[in-house]
Amino acid sequence: MRIIPLLTLLVLVAGCVRQAPAPQTIRPVKVTTASGAGLIEKDFAGMATPDDAVTLAFKLAGQVLDVPVSQGQQVGKGSLLAELDPRDIELQVSATRSAFEEARSVQQRMQRLLAHEAVSRQEAEAAATRYAQARSTYENTLDLLNDTRLRAPFSGVVERVYVDNFERVQAGQSILRLVNPTTTTVQFTLPESGLAVLRDSSTRFSVLFDNYRGALIPARLKDYAQTSSDASGFPVSLTLENPDPGHYRISPGMSCTITMQSADPVPDAVSLPVSAIFAPAEGGTYVWVVGPDDRVTRRAVTLGELFGRDRVVIDSGVSAGERVVTAGVYRLREGEQVRILN
Repeated sequence: MRIIPLLTLLVLVAGCVRQAPAPQTIRPVKVTTASGAGLIEKDFAGMATPDDAVTLAFKLAGQVLDVPVSQGQQVGKGSLLAELDPRDIELQVSATRSAFEEARSVQQRMQRLLAHEAVSRQEAEAAATRYAQARSTYENTLDLLNDTRLRAPFSGVVERVYVDNFERVQAGQSILRLVNPTTTTVQFTLPESGLAVLRDSSTRFSVLFDNYRGALIPARLKDYAQTSSDASGFPVSLTLENPDPGHYRISPGMSCTITMQSADPVPDAVSLPVSAIFAPAEGGTYVWVVGPDDRVTRRAVTLGELFGRDRVVIDSGVSAGERVVTAGVYRLREGEQVRILN
């Protein structure tokens, strides 16, 4: 039978033929060139707050006679906002005026008698003292009469009225709140890590209001609190440098986005897209650096702050000018050759 020798020959021939190796897969990736962090932009949610706002109250207790304004009404400086029933105070004014006029008459008569040495100097001085006391009491009651009327300290809008006509109120009780309808102040909350940036004179601010999309208004630092009792952040106030207040009318309560532009505190830091960061399950933060031969090397990095919408500061591990993979970082292997798509 020739079948067995034929099979043996086929096996020997197949063994002599070497199987061709599979071609190596070159993975396509996107890369970016690490650049110096330079100026870092961070966005914060903010709100316009009033330049002038006050909650008014009477200095004395009494019954509200009239509140001639309503919520949302525009008033001018000096306008009457509320009035107490003045009858009790008017009675006091009449009584103290009578006492004042009598003391003044006595004091004048004593001065004339003293000029003729008809009374002692001690008696004249006592009359002068009683006159001064009566005048002070009379002037105080006149001030109380004036205090029965609340007037607007500035032009504005009545934001809220807290009492009704004929209501009995106590001294210091809130009567109404007056607010200036236009403002140049915005406020936002800054985390603790940003306080050092506020002290840097190179830090710049710009504000974008939801009502005026596309109109970026520059702003400057007004003030900020260096304490945070509820640990929610530190309130920061800015003053708008509005180039066209007639066109961009900013009112208290308008929402906005505040962009803070500052220099990175680490001189040699670079910035990369967040997508370039490789954080495996075993821990650590890395990036894939593409070498001159288009092979990747995994390198540990120290992360700084997030900024903008999708970037992060790299404090150490990458130098400016190096190529870093920005897409597909979880599919790469050490030393793997890649093909640059961009």
